[in-house]
Amino acid sequence: MSFSADDHRFMARAIELARKGRFTTSPNPNVGAVLVRHGQIVGEGYHHQAGGPHAEVVALRHAAELARDADCFVTLEPCSHYGRTPPCAEALIKAGVRRVVMAMQDPNPQVAGRGAALLKAAGIEVQSGLMIESARSLNPGFLSRMEQQRPFVRLKLAASLDGKTALNNGASQWITSKEARADVQLQRAQSCAVLSTAETVLRDDARLSVRPEQALSSISPLQDGHYRQPVRVVLDRRQRLTGKEALFALPGKLILVYPAGSKLSAPAGADVLYVPSLQREQFDLQVLMRELARQHINTLWVEAGARLAGSLLQAKLVDEFWLYQAPIILGHQARGLVAIAELTQLNEGIALSWQDIRQLGPDIRFIATLQS
Repeated sequence: MSFSADDHRFMARAIELARKGRFTTSPNPNVGAVLVRHGQIVGEGYHHQAGGPHAEVVALRHAAELARDADCFVTLEPCSHYGRTPPCAEALIKAGVRRVVMAMQDPNPQVAGRGAALLKAAGIEVQSGLMIESARSLNPGFLSRMEQQRPFVRLKLAASLDGKTALNNGASQWITSKEARADVQLQRAQSCAVLSTAETVLRDDARLSVRPEQALSSISPLQDGHYRQPVRVVLDRRQRLTGKEALFALPGKLILVYPAGSKLSAPAGADVLYVPSLQREQFDLQVLMRELARQHINTLWVEAGARLAGSLLQAKLVDEFWLYQAPIILGHQARGLVAIAELTQLNEGIALSWQDIRQLGPDIRFIATLQS
């Protein structure tokens, strides 16, 4: 199927609009829509937040009567089911659009081709596949939850130049700069949940929340307050958290993960998720990820120590590896980056592929994916 240069231009605008919802739409996907009539944009919109109008509806309201006989460029297949909002496919049919160009089919089983079928049955021309890779990049978490039944996992670590995350006595604040920490706040704000361990919470008095005061610019997306606090998920195998820690006093959902079979209830202010264990007294992380997906968590930002990092990597549950590296050397006695079983051959190592490398203040941020 061929698309014109104008088709690409209008879809690129829809993708640009979709990105504006990245702090507020979860668990829904980021979606943008553009209505075009006689080569001119007459309406555009994006999905602002779950429970609010979808991108197509916002664009239709913007276009009003000019939507009739227009072309609609949308980053994801228009929905066909009644949820918290009516179906977008029906809204497009009622508005009298001529053609719908969608970047990709919706992987949600409730839609998955049904929206396109409704449009076609109404006599509307439907085309799909325009800039599909760019559209997929808008929603890695939503796609992972729908296609793999688990969240998209980003593992974040901060280390010295020699790969150390803390001194031998546990001191780690702060290895990286204020610029790196501000970037972490942006990533937390775009995540559905932050995962850590009771050990990290107790050692660092970690709150695992978004702190907009750490943003370094008045134009930071966090400054206008248009973001949501992520769900905080803490692995607490030995039920060490008492409810007196700072993270319990913050608003937002807090989930403590206890071993299956545990009879203890969580302290006030937290929910409990019971997860079975594997050998060596480790949670079954595969089960944990499935359970988090059932809680509608699309993207999971992990901030924890070497043991959990190693377990996630060896279980192949890390989609992106984020390393903030500071220009400081801490020495061989300091704590290492990742704890994995001893290797006997170099080809047994966990191979990564660089996706992005950039400087943040004095530090370097590396983003990598695991080689398949």
